Amino acid sequence: MVRNPQSGAEAPGLQSVLDALDDADCRTIIHHLDEPMTASEVSEACDIPMSTTYRKLDLLTEASLLAESTEIRPDGHHATRYYVDFEAVEIGVTADQTLAVDVTRPARSAEERLASLWSEVRKET
Repeated sequence: MVRNPQSGAEAPGLQSVLDALDDADCRTIIHHLDEPMTASEVSEACDIPMSTTYRKLDLLTEASLLAESTEIRPDGHHATRYYVDFEAVEIGVTADQTLAVDVTRPARSAEERLASLWSEVRKET
């Protein structure tokens, strides 16, 4: 399932962001994702077992720190690619003295927005 935090979903929760950033494997994945990768490519690059890789990718995606896109392949075996979907994460104190998180997203090109839209359409079919 391809999830897109830009598709109108709520902002990530403070605890989910903190949990993801507190995890050493998650930080390693973010460090290695300088370009979109499949789960198996992430597992190999980070030297993390596949089962753990999937759990960490889910944790990062749920925190809206990673996004997914679908690579359409001619043979019909499509692949999900993961990429870093933030430029900055800021934790601050609000006026009522509670913690809040703000995730700054990268600017999207027209091609990236179209690819994201296509991924959303593929989810619905």
